[in-house]
Amino acid sequence: MLHKNQQNSHRPSKSSLTIVLKIGTSSVCNEVTHFPLLSNLSALVESVLNLKSLGHRVVLVTSAAVGTGLRRLNMSEKPSKLAARQAVAAVGQGRLMALYDDLFGQFHQPVAQILLTKNDLADRAQYLNAVNCLEELLDMGVVPIINENDSISTQGIRFGDNDSLSAVIAGMIKADYLFLLTDVDCLYTDNPRTNPNAKPVTICEDMLKLKEEVSVASMGSSLGTGGMATKLIAAELSTAAGVTTIITNGSKPYNVVKIIQADRETSAEFTKDHPLHTRFIAKNNPMMDRKWWIQYGLHTAGTIYVDEGAAKAVLAPRLRSSLFAAGIIDAEGHFGPQQAVNIVYRKMSKDGQTVEDIIIGKGLVNYSSIEINRIKRCHSTEIESILGYIDDDCVIRRDNLVRLQEQFEV
Repeated sequence: MLHKNQQNSHRPSKSSLTIVLKIGTSSVCNEVTHFPLLSNLSALVESVLNLKSLGHRVVLVTSAAVGTGLRRLNMSEKPSKLAARQAVAAVGQGRLMALYDDLFGQFHQPVAQILLTKNDLADRAQYLNAVNCLEELLDMGVVPIINENDSISTQGIRFGDNDSLSAVIAGMIKADYLFLLTDVDCLYTDNPRTNPNAKPVTICEDMLKLKEEVSVASMGSSLGTGGMATKLIAAELSTAAGVTTIITNGSKPYNVVKIIQADRETSAEFTKDHPLHTRFIAKNNPMMDRKWWIQYGLHTAGTIYVDEGAAKAVLAPRLRSSLFAAGIIDAEGHFGPQQAVNIVYRKMSKDGQTVEDIIIGKGLVNYSSIEINRIKRCHSTEIESILGYIDDDCVIRRDNLVRLQEQFEV
């Protein structure tokens, strides 16, 4: 059955879909020689053009800046030094983009390069500017080609892998489909290269149940940064935004068109007309844009630990309260106002010992970690006398708070 994201309001026609394709390093260049896999890339370009000819809008998220740079610099393996990897990525990104421009240029299809880090999306205004830019490019008929800006990325501002980046992009533009093109046909219960009894997983509606049933220990290629585990994380991110997510083989990009066409012609999720793939069903009630941005678009800068009363006030359906200083036990990490932090319920025993820490939410703080540690356990009316000023009567306002435990007995 053809899926349409109910939040997408930028359709040029009723039949138009917004589709994000993510292609991994192993599908772009040879893992040993680092030469580009031109047959794969040509098939990918033709598939994108086929989708566009059907009236769909397409975004391409690509890896392989480092792999392409290694070939250009005649280096045999990825350097271990961060600055060296960044330099190799800087060389490779230009070559990679030139390759795409040449291939799409054969069909007079304009493309645009966008390089992002998590830092670029941490500011709400910049996030919305990025969304507007992508929407405008798609309205112009351009194919945006997106990669993480590896030349300036550091651990704190990295998406970590392009699976997560593609999920964030899909959520930003409220895509209907996200295709994760990898080096296997679908997700298996175990690594099919080492376990002949591994079985394909075709449909997933419950991510928690799936994680209990499958092994995703493989780490991906020597050039890439992801593996099957990162694809499950990406699927969790994108389905929360109302995006149907599909894992399929990157060496057969024409399968993307076949899957879309088969979806259009049948009401079933998987039929004999569908090429082998794994489908993650989008959530029926997708998270609203701002809450999704807080949860998935922002780097988690620290942790706030809360007591039972605060956890109940934040989570109880009839309350859905803001988080106040009186319920805070401790603040961990170094963060400033308007940064995102995890909210953790610290479950205590009767003798005052920590029994369990449970993440119950994530939100934007109104005060720094230093300020929070000064006002914790205090009433809102005491904040001004302690700090000498008051920016807000609560530490996290409920509009800036995402609840990760909808039904949770404290």
